[in-house]
Amino acid sequence: MKEVVLQIPTLDSEQNIEIDVKVNGRKRTLKYRVEIVGLETDETIVEDRIALLRRVIKEHDKDWELIQIGAPLRDRIPIMFRQRSGDPHEKFLAEK
Repeated sequence: MKEVVLQIPTLDSEQNIEIDVKVNGRKRTLKYRVEIVGLETDETIVEDRIALLRRVIKEHDKDWELIQIGAPLRDRIPIMFRQRSGDPHEKFLAEK
């Protein structure tokens, strides 16, 4: 199993999340960042939302990888990123 899914409550602003886990007795800290992309109105057309999301993801810090784009909530869309690990095995798997 590569991923663990956690439900995070609806957020009003950006948050950084750290989770300590043990896998086979080895402790790791996983770091996540949830960012809220604001829309001008909840009536923003779909094409504009897609273009905005593409820009935010493309311009985001490359030390963080996109994990999930949440469902739109009125005039905002939550996006979750995970900090890339320094583990060479994980980088190898990510490149495949």
